Amino acid sequence: MIRSLQKSGRFAVCFLLAAGMTALAAFSAFAELTETTAAEETVEETVAVTPEPTEFAHLYTCSTDGTNISITGENEGTWSDAAYYDNYLYLFELKPYEDEIGERTDYIAWVTKGDALAFQVPLNLGTAADRLYSRFVVAVCDGTKYTQVSNTAYVTNPESLAKYTEAYNSAQTKKGLLIQNTDSMVADAFELGVSHVIVNIAFQQILGDGIDYVYDGKTYSFNKELIESYDATIRRMSEKSMTVTAVILNGWNDATPQLVYPGVTKQPDSSVFYYGFNASTPEGYETIKAIASFLAERYSSRTSAYGKVSNWIIGNEINNQQWNYMGPMGIEQYVTEYARAFRVFYTAIKSTTSNARLFFSTDYNWIHDADGTTKYNAKDIIDRFADMTGAGGAMDWGLAYHPYSIPMTEPEFWDDASTGQITSEANSPVINLSNLSVLTDYMQNAALLSPNGTVRHIILSEQGFTSKSLTRGENEDLQAAAIAYAYYIADSNPYIDAFIMSRQVDAPSEVDQSLMFGLWYCDMNQPDDIVPTTRKKAWQIYKYIDNRTYTLETTEFAKSILGIEKWSDVIPNFKWKSQEN
Repeated sequence: MIRSLQKSGRFAVCFLLAAGMTALAAFSAFAELTETTAAEETVEETVAVTPEPTEFAHLYTCSTDGTNISITGENEGTWSDAAYYDNYLYLFELKPYEDEIGERTDYIAWVTKGDALAFQVPLNLGTAADRLYSRFVVAVCDGTKYTQVSNTAYVTNPESLAKYTEAYNSAQTKKGLLIQNTDSMVADAFELGVSHVIVNIAFQQILGDGIDYVYDGKTYSFNKELIESYDATIRRMSEKSMTVTAVILNGWNDATPQLVYPGVTKQPDSSVFYYGFNASTPEGYETIKAIASFLAERYSSRTSAYGKVSNWIIGNEINNQQWNYMGPMGIEQYVTEYARAFRVFYTAIKSTTSNARLFFSTDYNWIHDADGTTKYNAKDIIDRFADMTGAGGAMDWGLAYHPYSIPMTEPEFWDDASTGQITSEANSPVINLSNLSVLTDYMQNAALLSPNGTVRHIILSEQGFTSKSLTRGENEDLQAAAIAYAYYIADSNPYIDAFIMSRQVDAPSEVDQSLMFGLWYCDMNQPDDIVPTTRKKAWQIYKYIDNRTYTLETTEFAKSILGIEKWSDVIPNFKWKSQEN
């Protein structure tokens, strides 16, 4: 319900607003034009209901040329009743942390109804008024309030602004590993011949002292000692032409509360390991975009002093808040908040290094073990993320999937169907290596394709197979057979880009849980550190698994364990089928 104005008054105010006046100035100007004495005129007070707008401004494109942002679209529906709404369509800018126009009147452009639905506004790149990260909506005015009548539009070509355009570092093979970052273990990884490596980056520790960085007119200080440790690792891997994947993890830090979702407090260590990224407040958003831009710029080239990161995974296993805590909430709100932050990372990184790839990760619980408040089905997360990020600003995101065996304390994933959690259907409770094609088949659905119509990039960024069965004790042969079979499955699937093992060396904390994923044993007398002792059989298998000359010879032992005669009997499109006897 609103207090009505005379028609001439409503239109005069909206006209003055459309001409560029502020709301206060527009109403003041109109008041001067219509001021009369009480004796000359009495304005009858009435109450009227303004109907909902009937037009819809469908925004189709939103792109930048480096100087301006151009937005185009087409009106759908009929024009709203002229007795209630004026003759203009207004363009509003919303920052990533803003969800609606509300009572705002500060539109940034306007067109007359019936004219081409096209706007052009300054980009303001590199300033406090930078619009690269903003979203744009169209509204109509009833004389006192603006109402949104369009979808949301984001800039869809941030890569066009990138200073660094080096081609994506395509690996020679899919073989990857989480490396223990010491000189001897880095040398060991080189000997293994891995093509992909994982580097975990502690997001909450990057702010600090020693490195100043200016972004959008504001200076940030970063932790020099920490950054230089990443420099050394990433540079060494890049020099060996490895494809480096950085996982951005947001742990708790009392000194950086702006990095976590509003209202979230530190949780008990046993329940939460990492926290969701906060782009829902101005300070959180500004910090994310500055850190992301800095990291992308620093690790932009294999020939630089710092090396190159090709893949960026934002968070870890986001379908389980144990790894991405934001507090209990429904999946719609949860994905909305995660996608809000992901888009800031995406825009910052792609506008700096054009060919970088960005991913989010899930565990193997496809339609399983969800409670709807802190745990969600991986399938639902993927579906909702695709839907939310496709409307108004499609992004070329990828999926980083973790297909461990069931349970992880037993290495033989090939008999996981006996758990009742593995099927060959799209509604399988769990998807792991034993039914990996269910995942890649699902990702071929039209609603999940990339903006250019291709299947999105999928990497298996974390999986391991224990050399210590919970029920049968240590068994290096079982672990080695599992690694061989799993790698062959991934290597023979054309939609999988990488197979990254966790881990190079057993971790004492995991060994205590019968999770001996390493290719090396660790020194259990040093429980607070990861100290390698001796190599396992799996090390030799993994070294030659992608070698055309030795791969089949190396994995021959595993056939009797699996009860098969040929790998091609159990692996569709087996890569080395032509070499089998």
